[in-house]
Amino acid sequence: MHQQPAIVVVTGASGAGKTTLVNALDALRLPGVGCYFFDSVGVPSPEEMERDFGGGDHWQAATAAWWIGRLLRNEDAVRVAVLDGQVRPSMMREHLARMGARRWRIVLADCGHAERNARLHGPRAQPELATGDMDCWAAYLRGQADAMDLPVIDTSRPQDETVAELAALATALSHGG
Repeated sequence: MHQQPAIVVVTGASGAGKTTLVNALDALRLPGVGCYFFDSVGVPSPEEMERDFGGGDHWQAATAAWWIGRLLRNEDAVRVAVLDGQVRPSMMREHLARMGARRWRIVLADCGHAERNARLHGPRAQPELATGDMDCWAAYLRGQADAMDLPVIDTSRPQDETVAELAALATALSHGG
């Protein structure tokens, strides 16, 4: 059995840059740091979420619990597990505490609405996600981050700066910080 890793959850709205940030961190190949992606287990359709879980919030909660359990088992023997997921910080905090995670941090990847929507229309090629609802979700996540005093990484800055910021958070957490 491997020692429990520190867990860093990187959240943010679609187009905020969380996956780009975690992919860039993964590319650094920092010793002892493993990167994971919430949606890699598959995202059911809204109809399936409703039928099988009772709705999207319940699917997100069940999948978050699955991920935290997997990370805590530490099958990959990492010191720090970084999870990219578009999840509510308050829900992740509840799961991390309830499931016995000892060292963890939730981080918000964020940028302005105009930039996020430009990414969705441009490089991401997902203009259907550039909606008022997504703008509200981004504002909600920022409000949760502010209320919970979470670190916020402004992804409108150069990527090397934002990745260095995430790497510093992960490294500090791996050393008990």
